[in-house]
Amino acid sequence: MARFLAGAAVCFMLLTGAFLMWQSRAERGPGLPAAPAPRLAGGPLSAPLEAPEASAKSREEKRFSRADKNKDGRIESEEIFGARRKAFAKLDTNGNGALSFDEWAAKTIDKFKGADADKSGWLTAAEYATTAPPPPKHPAKCQCQREAVPEVAEN
Repeated sequence: MARFLAGAAVCFMLLTGAFLMWQSRAERGPGLPAAPAPRLAGGPLSAPLEAPEASAKSREEKRFSRADKNKDGRIESEEIFGARRKAFAKLDTNGNGALSFDEWAAKTIDKFKGADADKSGWLTAAEYATTAPPPPKHPAKCQCQREAVPEVAEN
């Protein structure tokens, strides 16, 4: 019975403490200055904060910068079409500058045969995953990504 009463008393004290903390108000003492009123840039206090959207110009500038490979402030045709020409040259096996259906089909059949590891004539999900193009190589954006992770020596 004593345990029950002690537990009830502790619960009552915890609830009382929580209630008093919830209802308490901080009072400013005589030596403390008043807190400054919060200020929001460009709006009343009740306006919700929203993240600014990127302007179309800055998006276009980023797009232009990606296309300008040599960063000379202008985009030349080779900067745009260079990667496409290389991909086309891989498919154009006879080098005549035209891609025939046979050239395209031969490349596709070779890719299928290379992915079909068990030579079953159909691709499993794992085999099909090997046909995905490699991810693009992006330069590291910060110093932490440029540093090589030290390898742990095996004993």
